[in-house]
Amino acid sequence: MSSNLNNQRWIYLKRPINQVGFEHYELVDEVLDGSLSSDEVLLQNRYISVDPYMRIQQAASNSWELPHPLDTLQQSGVIAQVADSASSDFKPGDWVSAYTGWERYSKVHSAGLSKLDPAQAPVTTALGVLGMPGRTAWFGLMEAGKPRPGETVVVSGAAGAVGSLVVQFAKKSGCNVIAFAGSDEKCRWLQQDLNVDTAINYKNFSDHAQLHQHLNALGVRVDVYFDNVGGLISDAVIPLLNLRGRVVICGQMSQYNGQLDSVEMAPRFLHHLLYQRATIQGILARDYSHRMEEMIPTVAPWIADGSLVFEEAIVEDFEKLPMHLASLFDRTSRGKLLVKI
Repeated sequence: MSSNLNNQRWIYLKRPINQVGFEHYELVDEVLDGSLSSDEVLLQNRYISVDPYMRIQQAASNSWELPHPLDTLQQSGVIAQVADSASSDFKPGDWVSAYTGWERYSKVHSAGLSKLDPAQAPVTTALGVLGMPGRTAWFGLMEAGKPRPGETVVVSGAAGAVGSLVVQFAKKSGCNVIAFAGSDEKCRWLQQDLNVDTAINYKNFSDHAQLHQHLNALGVRVDVYFDNVGGLISDAVIPLLNLRGRVVICGQMSQYNGQLDSVEMAPRFLHHLLYQRATIQGILARDYSHRMEEMIPTVAPWIADGSLVFEEAIVEDFEKLPMHLASLFDRTSRGKLLVKI
């Protein structure tokens, strides 16, 4: 295929101060040259990922990397089919995963592609349970959290792509699991479908003190706190750590809309870490990218036998991608959000 293609790309133009929206992007039509260099592959993107970490990249200050540059394609993970190939490793029709961006077509070097086998697992799992969210949950809990049978694991953001897997990995490790989510419907799902021991709608509490009082009345004591959210949940939970408890910081979603460069809450819980000789560790999915072969032999059979629940919310509005990114922070859907092209 050497003819030109009509492509559409979402260009990131302006850093959000609070919630991200259409005003921070421009949808651009362009003509893409279909000719390929040696080992280059033309992709027709089928599924595009939207993830909370994108809001971290949009901060003005450095995080684990420099801020996402303005006037460039919004980067993201994708699931694609090969449209044309100048590589002997890929042929048209092959399903692949890649890290490209919010666009309909991409040209990439074959070294940046991972081939997918639809017969082994749905291709979308490469952006979810067998991709970045899955390895974040698995290695974050098992390596940083070090759960032991009989311990209590608390998970914030438990109905999300990462949290919903963490609670299941914790249950499979023989732990008592307390899960936080932002609606009664999500809490029912966590208890009925994911079998958590206690699910709590944090929005029913006006502040951290009220939530802490509720947890204390339940007799909650925490061995592992897997935190995706921060804010009032962390303020309520950390004083309940057991001796040598472990805190795993995966995300701080409560801070992403407006507090990334000026964090809202001070570390007033640090003295509790001292008293309980607890540890606190931040984790990033990229730290474990090279170790997927360790995780998949354990997790993939759970997908095959149906003992691991993985939810996907798939929408079809490529033209509304900025809206879908914003929806991550106040959404009613569960699990991994994907945009289908």
